[in-house]
Amino acid sequence: MPRRSPTRRDDPLPVAIVALAICTFAFGTAEFAIMGVLPEVAAGFDVSIPTAGHLMSAYAIGVVIGAPLLTAAGTRLPRRTLLVALMGVFTAGSILSASAPSYGVMLLGRVLTALPHGAVMGIGVVVASALAPPHRRSAAIAGVFLGLTLANVAGAPLSTALGQALGWRSTFWLLVVIGLASMVAIAALVPSAPRPAHASLRGELRTLARPRVVLLLATAVVGFAGVFASYGYVAPQVTDAAGLPESAVIWVMAVFGIGMTTGNLLAARLLHTTFAARRPRWMISIALAVLALTLLALGFASRTGPTLFLGMFVLGNVVFVSVPIIQTRVIDLTHDAPTLSSASVHAAFNAANALGPLASGLAIDGGWGYDATNWVGAGLAGAGIVLWSVGLVVLRRRGHLAEAAT
Repeated sequence: MPRRSPTRRDDPLPVAIVALAICTFAFGTAEFAIMGVLPEVAAGFDVSIPTAGHLMSAYAIGVVIGAPLLTAAGTRLPRRTLLVALMGVFTAGSILSASAPSYGVMLLGRVLTALPHGAVMGIGVVVASALAPPHRRSAAIAGVFLGLTLANVAGAPLSTALGQALGWRSTFWLLVVIGLASMVAIAALVPSAPRPAHASLRGELRTLARPRVVLLLATAVVGFAGVFASYGYVAPQVTDAAGLPESAVIWVMAVFGIGMTTGNLLAARLLHTTFAARRPRWMISIALAVLALTLLALGFASRTGPTLFLGMFVLGNVVFVSVPIIQTRVIDLTHDAPTLSSASVHAAFNAANALGPLASGLAIDGGWGYDATNWVGAGLAGAGIVLWSVGLVVLRRRGHLAEAAT
């Protein structure tokens, strides 16, 4: 019998994808692990839980600052060299966090850890796209972000369990180990290549300044702050609002991560539908509306264990259905600014991570209780809908939507 010729789908992905996935796993774990050990960190530094919540905002601020600056600074370096250096910064920040003698030093450590987050994500997407065959680029990018998904399913829950068993500092020493592993993997698996010949920072900045792109990023900041307003305080929601034991925190985080995984799979199907292609504005509006309703319902569901588990699973699904919708649209509108646009999307979502916990912290300090963090989140998602809707009206009147749908 004649041998079956391999199909295009049989073409293997480059092994460098593994190294890039380890990097996204590192950042995903670093960003979300703090949420599971927030009460322990607060007790360790003798501060309130809302004050300890500023460590989440510090990480987010680091991403927002580092994404454009480090991406711009690295345009003159070969990408493998740049990736190793950036993961070195991540590792140094994790060491500072793990050994911090005071709350102020811990804040600094979190900012330092986060600085390379957006740049690594953006560069990782570009490297994966360049190394993969043209017909497998989508699969290569999905492979890179598989690390982020695994961080929420396994990385954050396991680091939380470690922190609860051995003390919160062990959570951050685990990040050091992951950071070192990522540096070794990049050096071993990512091929050496010269810096891009056509890298133009000025051109990419002009692309990001387009009104439609600015509106999308601003909507992501405000609307998705609602997610972090809720999930940022997942540990006290589990123990205080739902009355579950501390050991349940890791399982709630794992369920949220599983929801993100299934949501990501659903998003891949939705983005290939005719409706998504023809009505991207409606897709974003619907995503924000569903997010607001989910958070509103979670305000009631968080009061009992079974409904909290269910609510977090649904929230995970909604988040990772919504995020790819916005990210894909930004990339569609900024195809001539691949590195900086991808980094800016992550910066926008991390600005949301700064805004959400700050807003919920005010509610907690006001005596509303930890379940109210979900209602704060619903309000922020609703504000995102208003911003998006009003912004579209303004852009239409100014002629910025004449060429194509947003």
